[in-house]
Amino acid sequence: MSNYNTNIVKKPWGYEYLAYENKHVALWFLYIKHTHSTSLHCHPNKTTGLILLDGKAEVSFLNNTNKLKPTNKIMIRKGLFHSTKATDEKGAWIFEIETPVNKQDLVRFRDNYGREGKPYEDSTYELPKQDKCLWISHPEVNSSIDYNFANCILTVKSITDVSDLHKIDDSLNLIFLQGGLLTDYNVGVAAPGDIIQSSIIKQLTEVFTKVDPETIILIVEQNG
Repeated sequence: MSNYNTNIVKKPWGYEYLAYENKHVALWFLYIKHTHSTSLHCHPNKTTGLILLDGKAEVSFLNNTNKLKPTNKIMIRKGLFHSTKATDEKGAWIFEIETPVNKQDLVRFRDNYGREGKPYEDSTYELPKQDKCLWISHPEVNSSIDYNFANCILTVKSITDVSDLHKIDDSLNLIFLQGGLLTDYNVGVAAPGDIIQSSIIKQLTEVFTKVDPETIILIVEQNG
């Protein structure tokens, strides 16, 4: 039986492992080797977001390709076929966030490694995590935790008031891990699993000023 909390999943293109999880989202770290790529696949029942931490990558769909450089992000709707390729000599370091949590929600269409139509890897592809593997912890209320990882400064921060969001640099991307920005009638405007640039969040707060008091965000900033 798979234990994603303690194991790395080996892939023909590199490896991936779980870096954070709660009842709403799972955040995975992927390392893709130079010139290698994930299968052209979709997730019928979940939304995913990608943010490139280091290296260079291309995210391809059936009819177009987007090039990513460090801290660029892309959101992928349910059912949209996509593939990610590392185009930098040192590879690509990527965060993938999924909501709802379901690693088996996978349909492979095309694959360079003969996995078309096959499900997610079983436990025979797993190895124990190493000390260098990232695991993100929850901060205390009104506090934050910093991680230096993959040439980025990752700040996990508790947000209890809209003014906390206004203090974040406009250019940075925020990953909502828990809680979010709400309407007055408690509909999520920015919800768990969303990756949104800080400048966009600030625009939204011109109208929507209510923050779930249990909100946790992950701020991604290139180191240097």
